[in-house]
Amino acid sequence: MEEAYQAGGLSAQDQNRMLLEINERIIRKEQESAVLLSLSNAIATIRNKYDLFEVIDQKLKTLFDFDEFVICLINEDKKTHSPFLYNQREDFRNAAGIPPASTKRYSLDDGLCEAMLASAHPIVFEVEEVMQWPDPPIWLGFWQNKGIREMIGMKIFDRDECSGFFYLYAKKSNAVSNQYYSLLHSISLQISVAVSNIRANEKIEEQLQQINTYKQQLEDEKSYLQEQINTRYHHSEMVGQSSAIRQVFDLIEQVAASDSTVLILGETGTGKELVARSIHNLSPRKDKLMIKVNCAALPANLVESELFGHEKGSFTGASERRIGKFELAHNGTLFLDEIGELSPDIQVKLLRALQEKEIERIGGKGVIKTNVRIIAATNRNLMKEVEEGNFRSDLYYRLNVFPITIPPLRNRKEDIQALSAHFIQHLAKKTGRQVKGMTKGVLKTLQEYPWPGNIRELEHLIERSILLSRGNIINEVHLPKVEHMEDLTSNKEIRIKTIFENERDHILNILKLCKGKISGNGGAAELLSIPATTLNSKIKKFNIKKEHVI
Repeated sequence: MEEAYQAGGLSAQDQNRMLLEINERIIRKEQESAVLLSLSNAIATIRNKYDLFEVIDQKLKTLFDFDEFVICLINEDKKTHSPFLYNQREDFRNAAGIPPASTKRYSLDDGLCEAMLASAHPIVFEVEEVMQWPDPPIWLGFWQNKGIREMIGMKIFDRDECSGFFYLYAKKSNAVSNQYYSLLHSISLQISVAVSNIRANEKIEEQLQQINTYKQQLEDEKSYLQEQINTRYHHSEMVGQSSAIRQVFDLIEQVAASDSTVLILGETGTGKELVARSIHNLSPRKDKLMIKVNCAALPANLVESELFGHEKGSFTGASERRIGKFELAHNGTLFLDEIGELSPDIQVKLLRALQEKEIERIGGKGVIKTNVRIIAATNRNLMKEVEEGNFRSDLYYRLNVFPITIPPLRNRKEDIQALSAHFIQHLAKKTGRQVKGMTKGVLKTLQEYPWPGNIRELEHLIERSILLSRGNIINEVHLPKVEHMEDLTSNKEIRIKTIFENERDHILNILKLCKGKISGNGGAAELLSIPATTLNSKIKKFNIKKEHVI
């Protein structure tokens, strides 16, 4: 038998070796075909790049001994490329050098890309050798610091045109034998199809998001335009001839035509929003929107989203992209009412938006330029808040470019007659009553009252009096009692707590009574009949510290 083998020119040992090699090739081909089929089936269902990452990472590592991979795409300028798909885990990015980033652009004129563009086959690059080139790619040092010794690069296509590159990175040399090059070429073509599908889906998704964004913007603009139409008469409500209010009118006229930031100061109910609307209506931006944000009415966890907007999926409940008030007010005016209620972290982000004239949506990938005129208002003493550490000094000075202080009604009592006549005319029409005026006794009573709620309180009192009146003249008003009222004939300032201060003091007193206990039996939340989570939120809002309670 052995002689027969020798006669044929092959020994038994050689023939066995040949059979084994043939077997191995068959097994390898079957394995390659199985992986290709599996990869093809998986790619057919892929709709986003995160799924593609998992498929490549899991499927190809059964065939090839590599450590990392990156897909780069050529940008529209045809001169640069940017990473499209790569490992984004934090532990992976912790290395010296420049890690991949989809927002960065790298030149195609780097030797590596030029070589791959010129080749019809995959190319192996030794990292150490490339680093010795006169001008190696700036990002290659990152991979060298990761221990990568070898790169296998191949082209990917879109409609027969090279659209990018697929890199395999290995920590050892000769990780992929050249006998696999045809297989790698087939894989790169499948990856090309997947990338094209993902980019098409991303474009469709982006277009749908833009449509939804424009739809939301149009709905919001319609709402604000309707509000402006309905409140247009409010400009005329700024009535009065007292020297105090005439000074306010003069300041409005001086600042309206500019783009300067205005800070409106005044007690609750003095008409801060009317001043803001007057400034907007007299400004070159009058044909654009004035967007109002009541900072005190927004839950702390939604303020950032309300101001700057968010991308779909950026947090729990973010089911769609939403533009913020800064974007909605672009080329118009943004009125930030009760700005003293903003938390310190939002103050920082607002300051950046004012300084840089750009914002970032929550979950967004880039900045958005804005052209917004800012008008802010508060009933707080912001300078005192700065001294107590509750309000940032840099934000305060950024807002306090042109302050306008609205006098309280008790300091402009000569305007009460004109204001009352104005409210009677407007509210009689609104309520369908035939009331046309008030008696001198009623007017005298109104002028002697200290008006802790200012003009808003006067408006509500007039409306109530119209509804209670039996004739066409108001001859009686029911004023609330004001405890500890100063002598009305003196010039002493009457100090009346704001709603904010009253709520804070009440919560503080209950906490002291409960010796700091918040939840459970006998806790402050139980006494206040509110959930403990709500109480904790209010404690944070009012900046109540442990030392205030004990």
